[in-house]
Amino acid sequence: MSVFIIAEAGVNHNGSIELAKKLVDIASSSGVDAIKFQTFKARNLVTKTAPKADYQTQNMKNKDSQYDLLRKLELNIQAHEELINYCMKKNIIFLSTPFDIQSANMLHKLQLEIFKIPSGEITNLPYLRYIGSLRKKVILSTGMSNLSEIKEALEVLIDSGTQRNNITILHSNTMYPTPIKDVNLNAMQTIKNEFGVPVGYSDHTLGIEIPIAAVALGASCIEKHFTTDKSLDGPDHKASLDPIELRLMVKSIRNIEIGMGGFEKKPSPSEIPNLLHTRKSICAARAIKKGEIFTEENITTKRPANGLSPMLWDQVINKVATKNYQVDDLICD
Repeated sequence: MSVFIIAEAGVNHNGSIELAKKLVDIASSSGVDAIKFQTFKARNLVTKTAPKADYQTQNMKNKDSQYDLLRKLELNIQAHEELINYCMKKNIIFLSTPFDIQSANMLHKLQLEIFKIPSGEITNLPYLRYIGSLRKKVILSTGMSNLSEIKEALEVLIDSGTQRNNITILHSNTMYPTPIKDVNLNAMQTIKNEFGVPVGYSDHTLGIEIPIAAVALGASCIEKHFTTDKSLDGPDHKASLDPIELRLMVKSIRNIEIGMGGFEKKPSPSEIPNLLHTRKSICAARAIKKGEIFTEENITTKRPANGLSPMLWDQVINKVATKNYQVDDLICD
């Protein structure tokens, strides 16, 4: 099955529907499967006095509170409908992460088939129950969490009505950008072994190496932030890929998919012709007369491989030559 690649637009539209459409254009042309935005009402998400995260403070030029920052980044239902229709024209799946029950309900009414649960909501019991009750496909991010928290969230979703085989769990780190030393990519495999569900990776590192490595380790889903311009003012632009990097990541992942192949070790179609030219046959090391015994001194192995295999060496040694051989003649006795 092909890796499901999500281009995370998030709030990199900066509140502009036109910029959001440019992000759709970039995502569509890059070859990803889906573009994902974020759906929230600031009043339902944070208190008016909630401090910004460190990365938000560092990446923003203005001094807005987290509430004021998020309020400017809201997308109303009309914007959602417009983007959904635009994504259909561009042949790309529209996704959005709901950050509260009201937003999840709106996305449900808009008939989204996949619900992405952000890392910050993994301990939000009423939210998880509601998402689970929708019986949709669920992608669960697990940044900041441990195995017991993941287990509890998974049980809530399943008990609320979501089928286990419709849940994909993403390993993640919520720091923007994530230091390489904190990625802990092997934890993705731990999650897969522990819960027996498809796994993936939501990446916030700089660059594209880590998501590519995640695919090689078995990720079925990759999520990565992208932007039109890293220099734009906003909380996530600096830790996002630019359009060229996004296309390169997608191309690399698709190549890795092809390269992973199956589990049977056998010659590939492209290398079968090399067997003749790179393997060897048993041949005469010097002139050998009929009736002479084959020894370690008068036979050897050389290319090409259109004679007796060197694996038959022990069967040839001490046999009597039934014909004369010149140097390099293939032994056929």
